[in-house]
Amino acid sequence: MVQNLEYYKVFYHVARCGSLTLAAQELSISQPAVSQSVKLLETSVGVKLFVRSAKGVKLTKEGELLYSYVAGGYEQIEMGEKKLKQMMDLELGEIRIGASDMTLRFYLLPYLERFHELCPGIKVMVTNAPTPETLVFLKSGKIDFGVVSTPFSGEGVHSETVREIEDIFVAGRQFFQYKNKTLDLHDLENLPLITLEKNTSTRSCMDSFLAENGVRINPEFELATSDMIVQFALRSLGIGNVVRDFAAEYLESGRLFELRFNKMIPRRHFCVVTGKGNLLSAAARRLLELIQTEEYRKE
Repeated sequence: MVQNLEYYKVFYHVARCGSLTLAAQELSISQPAVSQSVKLLETSVGVKLFVRSAKGVKLTKEGELLYSYVAGGYEQIEMGEKKLKQMMDLELGEIRIGASDMTLRFYLLPYLERFHELCPGIKVMVTNAPTPETLVFLKSGKIDFGVVSTPFSGEGVHSETVREIEDIFVAGRQFFQYKNKTLDLHDLENLPLITLEKNTSTRSCMDSFLAENGVRINPEFELATSDMIVQFALRSLGIGNVVRDFAAEYLESGRLFELRFNKMIPRRHFCVVTGKGNLLSAAARRLLELIQTEEYRKE
């Protein structure tokens, strides 16, 4: 049984250096202390480990056997300490993030770019999924943190609001008669709508808002991505429901226009979510600090 790992540390250095004096210099201790540790280890294991030679000390056959095991273990410990220091210094490590197409593109991406410039040795893995799936991944420990859009259940997670977003309805030239008109929400029941699939927070939020106002919609198209909704709307295949960011370029150019209603659609938010009680790596903590720094948020 190992009584004192310090003896083995001294043994390793003496065997590697072949000298009590050089081992003492490496360990920054006195030569008598090195000699004493070797004697105590020999007493503990019940066998002589070194013999004196013209150039210092030499391992006995028993010493060579012990060294073959001790060297591997000690060097692994040293390597572990080195890797741990690199991890704490953000020279290596990994971060697992959950984000939807929308939160990644319109919020998280600039921070990832900046973080990669600062910490190129950190591996960043992004699991691309809608908000409900991202929350499941977070609670199961598959990701370190997520960037999601409201609404969502906050049970079991800590959330921080980071940006406001706006849901709108957009249309192309075939629906020009609705431009600059104020519509009633019930008018949506008679229009060909293009929406996201039902397993997204964007669709759930809009369905809930319309239901609260007595409106029931039956979309003409239900698509997997907001980018595709914009493309369908550009071709006048219907009226698309998207977050404004996705259509901003086409609204500015006039290829799409925004429908107006007599009731304001509530604003939503992007949120950074972490698991309550989850321990984050140094790299994940650093990225979150970067996200939370107002200086970078303004860039």
